[in-house]
Amino acid sequence: MAPGSKADKKATVDAAAWMFNVVTSVGIIIVNKALMATYGFSFATTLTGLHFATTTLMTLVLRCLGYIQPSHLPFTELLKFILFANFSIVGMNVSLMWNSVGFYQIAKLSMIPVACLLEVVFDKIRYSRDTKLSIGLVLVGVGVCTVTDVSVNTKGFVAAFVAVWSTALQQYYVHYLQRKYSLTSFNLLGHTAPAQAATLLIVGPFLDFWLTEKRVDMYDYNVVSLMFITLSCTIAIGTNLSQFICIGRFTAVSFQVLGHMKTILVLIMGFFFFDRDGLNLHVVLGMIIAVLGMIWYGNASSKPGGKEKKSYSLPTTRQQKHGDDSDSDEKSRLKA
Repeated sequence: MAPGSKADKKATVDAAAWMFNVVTSVGIIIVNKALMATYGFSFATTLTGLHFATTTLMTLVLRCLGYIQPSHLPFTELLKFILFANFSIVGMNVSLMWNSVGFYQIAKLSMIPVACLLEVVFDKIRYSRDTKLSIGLVLVGVGVCTVTDVSVNTKGFVAAFVAVWSTALQQYYVHYLQRKYSLTSFNLLGHTAPAQAATLLIVGPFLDFWLTEKRVDMYDYNVVSLMFITLSCTIAIGTNLSQFICIGRFTAVSFQVLGHMKTILVLIMGFFFFDRDGLNLHVVLGMIIAVLGMIWYGNASSKPGGKEKKSYSLPTTRQQKHGDDSDSDEKSRLKA
């Protein structure tokens, strides 16, 4: 296959992966908002456990059909991933409860700098000036869109701190594990989804009762609410899979930066379906700034030197030069 054809194919697959993630993520947010706001199902952690249980069922079916091949993931690596992932989910839910919406949004925005720091420290990634500025522009745009009232307290700050770092570490680990152990997105989900489902379904009801003072087993289930729960779980399969695909193909930083397109789409969809007063000139301006930042980031990070590993070629060059000098001396002695 010609190099141009390979590049075109990769670009097509990359675009399809992003579109898959955007559609499923926006869809599940809209469905969950309807489920919680309209039908009063406020058990977010338990619902996430059901999402992973459904995803586990999908991986089992695909393994039986032969689409997922056997793979190995050390137990210690799985345990670390589950800790990061579950602290991320619990931390986000607690942060939303203990903080104002404005500070909660600021905490979510801070995941990008934290993800950048992880890549710089562990992967020795170097960002160009344009890449850094484009990330800053995205943060400003999304901040203008979403941050309104900002108030903070000690326990809310601690919850947000745990949520931000655990989420950044979980997303970094998705890319790290796929790369280190040569795992596909399906393989990694096959290892992690059952453990997350089990732990969240055990912890979820107690955590939700602590946060809402309501018991999930006492909820007034009906046909419509069950239909929304089933729809949420079905879409979650695509959301979980597409997240692993996108982070595996790119990095956690790119996933966070370009993923804010979902925030903008959620705001627009929320305007049409829920709150028609939520979209004003202030929000639209923030959306425009964020989209321009995303376009700039995509262009800047794809250029040579935009985002690359640090090169340590100096020692090699000296060693090579020393070798060349030795070869020259050897040739001189042979001629003599």
